[in-house]
Amino acid sequence: MRPDILNPYFASIESLPGIGPKLARPFNRLLGRPEGARVLDLLLHLPSSTIDRRARPTIAEALPDTVVTLKLHVDRHVPTPRGARTPHRVFAHDESGDITLAWFSADGGWIERLMPVGETRYVSGTLTLYDGAAQMVHPDRVVDEAGLAKLPPIEPIYPLVEGLGQGHVRRAIEAALARAPELPEWRADGGPADTARPGFRSALERIHHPRDPVDASPAGLAWRRLAYDELLASQLTLALVRARTVHLAGRPSVGDGQLSRRIEDTLPFSLTSSQVEALKAIRADLASPHRMLRLLQGDVGSGKTVVALLASATVIEAGRQAALMAPTEILARQHMKTIEKVAATAGLRLALLTGREKGRARDAVLSALKAGEIDLIIGTHALFQEGVEFHDLALALVDEQHRFGVHQRLALAAKGEAVDVLVMTATPIPRTLVLTYFGDMDSSELREKPAGRKPIDTRTIPSDRLDEVVQRLAHALAEGRRAYWICPLVEESESSDLAAAEARFEELRHWFGDKVGLIHGKMKGAQKDAAMAAFAAGETQLLVATTVVEVGMDVPEATIIVIEHAERFGLAQLHQLRGRVGRGSEASICLLVYRRPLGEIARERLQALRSSEDGFFLAEQDLKLRGEGDVLGTRQSGFPGFRLARLDVHGALLERARAEALDIVQNDSDLMGEHGAALRILLHVFERDIAVKLLSAG
Repeated sequence: MRPDILNPYFASIESLPGIGPKLARPFNRLLGRPEGARVLDLLLHLPSSTIDRRARPTIAEALPDTVVTLKLHVDRHVPTPRGARTPHRVFAHDESGDITLAWFSADGGWIERLMPVGETRYVSGTLTLYDGAAQMVHPDRVVDEAGLAKLPPIEPIYPLVEGLGQGHVRRAIEAALARAPELPEWRADGGPADTARPGFRSALERIHHPRDPVDASPAGLAWRRLAYDELLASQLTLALVRARTVHLAGRPSVGDGQLSRRIEDTLPFSLTSSQVEALKAIRADLASPHRMLRLLQGDVGSGKTVVALLASATVIEAGRQAALMAPTEILARQHMKTIEKVAATAGLRLALLTGREKGRARDAVLSALKAGEIDLIIGTHALFQEGVEFHDLALALVDEQHRFGVHQRLALAAKGEAVDVLVMTATPIPRTLVLTYFGDMDSSELREKPAGRKPIDTRTIPSDRLDEVVQRLAHALAEGRRAYWICPLVEESESSDLAAAEARFEELRHWFGDKVGLIHGKMKGAQKDAAMAAFAAGETQLLVATTVVEVGMDVPEATIIVIEHAERFGLAQLHQLRGRVGRGSEASICLLVYRRPLGEIARERLQALRSSEDGFFLAEQDLKLRGEGDVLGTRQSGFPGFRLARLDVHGALLERARAEALDIVQNDSDLMGEHGAALRILLHVFERDIAVKLLSAG
């Protein structure tokens, strides 16, 4: 149950004066709550900038293109003639000079009442020069002496949507602040010095009523306080999940190594030192009395699937089962294809379960799984659906973890008793984001590539030379080589000029006929399988695709990849796409096709990709260049999944929040007592519902 003190925060915005159903609709859009925004959403809608009205110069002293507040004597009006497009102008002066004020498409009578001739008015807005003379177009504020006393010297500016003005948002926030009580302090010692007091509600008050522009900026003390609270809520959630999944008693799985040795003997290569180290850590976790919760990061082509298979072998040797869950059917089937090659030789009983398995085939798999006749099952989220029962699940392997939530991870782990969990990602993740998303896990990294892999020749080429790319491809295909052509969109849309996969497919078929195949996310599963199988078999030599091939496509014979509109992709995603080639012994090439003119960040991104094949280095560069969680496939600025915390400003707070969260859970894992009750309020405020449910479940 949510504590009663939070009821004013979680009340509908329609409970605020002045907001009825009609005005609530644009507010719901603005606050990202189509089902109905709450007072809390409004209070956490923080300013994007401020207007500083403290500058009170004379007209002569005012700097052009700055916001100033001028004390003016109103001289005369020049209304807009009927039907003319000229503005309504007001001429005014002070002791230092003259100024013209202009309003376009405005009610002349309203302006005359706003600025009566012969009166003194205080006018605030951006002063500009027009033919050397001072002017102000559409002043922000026009007030008399009494209004000036009420005019805030620093005024916050908020992001808006159609149907809302700054006045709507400011008035609503005023009403929300009047309703919101101060909350109990959840920071035992006030937190780090640079994020300490004010309290939660006081911090909101300071941001929405700034005394200085810095008060309403991410670098200000109040914003840092709220960002730290949000990071603490996140890290506390991860720590509570870990406390209830890892530090609970596990079931040690110790194998005899026979199956692992048979698998290794069938591999056409030796394990890298990174793989050996990762397996050593994983097997130690599996043998321990605590549950494993480990992150395995592998760069493109580093062999994390092999590590997953050998980890599975350890629990299978102990007479138990393993499950490998992938986010897409393509990736699940690719894992199946990769593992099948060694499974038969090693005597491993394997099965596949996705949404496509239906009827008798699905029933047969479920029956065998329950009877213990399947050692390792590979699938999508279908694995944790109702009706899926294991004989004895010991190890849950979750691939591309960032595409699943904590809920899904726990749902799969709940299919067995004291299940060990290994989550994997083929996208190397910077340290900051590892803490953000995986703060509750131990971590292993695979940084080496298997022996024999050759460097990929990465080149950039402008899109106006696309005919040269097609000519190069013609020679390559004539030699029997295979290539990918990556497009950002599936079909042309009126709002986008990006190349579309279907249009490009038709164009390339004009040149190369039946040698060209097509695959994209809107195709049915069977169509995708057919397109991939034809390409893998060499029946088609050029596969036009969207980013659906970013992970999961493994065709060693493919040695060329053309990435169209490369400037529109994130660096980590470009690295993933490039990793579709260079998987065999032949030299490979990656052509990054970009549209001119190239922006500075896009230029740096493409240059970084040309200079390095180290995914861990590129992930860090991507984070610096984009300032967002693009490495995890998210689009919003700041920390992915956070409303207030900004990576570039608050990144250093994450380590502190994690340390505080671990300390809290170590000393009071049930969040009891006065301080525990305050922390539960924190979890409710930032809607970390899974942590609250875990506490409720005990």
